[in-house]
Amino acid sequence: MDSKKYTIVGIGELLWDLFPDKKQLGGAPANFSYVTHLLGDTGIIASRLGADLLGDEARKTLAPLQVDTSHVQTDPVHPTGTVVVHLAADGQPSYEIIEPVAWDFLEWTPQWQALARHADAVCFGSLSQRSRVSHETVRTFLRWTEPTALRVFDVTLRQNFYSRMVLEESIRSANIVKCNEEELSTLVRLFGSSAKTIDQAAHAFLGAYDLELVCVTRGERGSNLYSRRGTDKHPGLSVKVADTVGAGDAFAAALVHHYLRGSSLKTINEAANQMGGWVASQPGATPPADEEILERVRGTAPQTQ
Repeated sequence: MDSKKYTIVGIGELLWDLFPDKKQLGGAPANFSYVTHLLGDTGIIASRLGADLLGDEARKTLAPLQVDTSHVQTDPVHPTGTVVVHLAADGQPSYEIIEPVAWDFLEWTPQWQALARHADAVCFGSLSQRSRVSHETVRTFLRWTEPTALRVFDVTLRQNFYSRMVLEESIRSANIVKCNEEELSTLVRLFGSSAKTIDQAAHAFLGAYDLELVCVTRGERGSNLYSRRGTDKHPGLSVKVADTVGAGDAFAAALVHHYLRGSSLKTINEAANQMGGWVASQPGATPPADEEILERVRGTAPQTQ
């Protein structure tokens, strides 16, 4: 295996998920960066919290997770982000995302410029770009990354916090696009594509944009990976779901971990499904490390793509 320790940034929303009976710190960048750290790379959160009690509690909660929070900004005006999470009987979440909050005002700073230059990979979504300020900051961050950096657009459509313009700009800025089936259908509709199947849609995006990989997740039915060199389809793993919050972020972290190391599509797909399945089987998006699972995910021998 490639023994290099990569610097991987999750940029965007940092917030509290408010469940009916508890609250859980979340947001894709935190979930993604935590699993990145578990897998052995340097996971860095680039986000913004309010100068309030929830912001203080967020920092205290992040500390034992050992992710790098030195690039989490403090907003003196806007509150820490919150999301009301409703869980269906099958564990599938729906979200009521409060606005405006601190992460709607991500600030471009010299520190973030240096981070962008240093990053081996950055994962970003559409939700974090719902405000003009954060949209511009995310785009600037991506422009400052090195040409060799991996830029992963994890689509994350929530409520009405997206537009065709932001989605197309994000796809053009990325070299990997990850979405679920429902999000892919929305992209097909918004972009006026004639694609009728997942395969057709993925290949259409792969051909129309300068992408290295399109990933379509399918919940319990696994995921499909599409590159110019081939396709891999994983049937999914049988797990007892506790809740699926953070499972997609864990999937993305494993995908990035193995893609940076030149693993085959088959290896990437297997590792990502194992990582996502493990998080789905645990309560919360940042469960305590399970070394057996992590060794399994890390240790799959890479093959040439």
